[in-house]
Amino acid sequence: MKQEIPLRKLGNSEMQVTPIGLGCWQFSKQQNMAGKFWPTIENDLITSIIKSSLEGGINWFDTAEVYGNGASERALSGALSAVGKKPGEIMVATKWWPMFRTASNIPKTIHSRLDALKPYPIDLYQVHQPWGFSNEKAEMDAMARLVKENRIKYVGVSNFSASQMRSAWEALQKHGINLISNQVRYNLLDRKIESNGILQTAKELGISIIAYSPLAQGLVTGKFHDNPQLLKNIGMRKYTPQFKSSGLEKSRPVIKCVQELAIKYNVSPSQIALNWLINFHGETVVAIPGATKESHANENTGAMTFTLSDDDLALLDKKSSIFR
Repeated sequence: MKQEIPLRKLGNSEMQVTPIGLGCWQFSKQQNMAGKFWPTIENDLITSIIKSSLEGGINWFDTAEVYGNGASERALSGALSAVGKKPGEIMVATKWWPMFRTASNIPKTIHSRLDALKPYPIDLYQVHQPWGFSNEKAEMDAMARLVKENRIKYVGVSNFSASQMRSAWEALQKHGINLISNQVRYNLLDRKIESNGILQTAKELGISIIAYSPLAQGLVTGKFHDNPQLLKNIGMRKYTPQFKSSGLEKSRPVIKCVQELAIKYNVSPSQIALNWLINFHGETVVAIPGATKESHANENTGAMTFTLSDDDLALLDKKSSIFR
């Protein structure tokens, strides 16, 4: 039976979303370099993950063109159709990939995105990175055109700095359109958006933060701290600073606090980490954890069924402040 989760507006829009959505990068089917980060997940399991997410109350899904050159989008639409979801009953966010492209490519490729997601419309269309050959104004002008043509509903960006986000917001305002989101890396072990102006600018302009990698690629669960042998099987991640022994020791006090709170609330460590993200800044931050198993989907949705106390939110803030 579907759980009823309180909704919140995404930015200054009428898009009402659950505080947690499902990130769908893992459905890329190893179709390109971005897709090879994940093992292939069979369609039956994808459908089960989508079904569990929906039953847990999630009402929106985030994917992207670069996730397997549309493989993730097609897998998502196929799974939604398989569980009987009709267009308009859920919301879909996807992204345009700007590398080696100009803004003129945005209207030229929108039909491919719509075709991959058919029959589901694009509720939120995002510029995936600030790496294109065009500036923010040109990209937002192209996005505004798609809104006016009713090909997309809302516009967002991803990985934009504070100044880039402001420039994009200003460009859209000239069309009478709001920039409603900036999707960035944010978790208890990576809080840089609080010190580099991104979070402050988002709050000022009424832009939602969509937090990707909200579990720091599994680090905040404590499984790698408790069992370092697991590091042998995580591919290239083990060479990044956070996963090295010095990085694990630096984050250990945060992990200890997360694990203690998990016991206190009778939930999992990942649910504590997600709950902090979606509540510490009021309704500004929403999160999009992924899921490669049904159990992951159930953990994600369970993070929306309780609320950390103000004291415990503040405790985690203090313990993780070194990661700002």
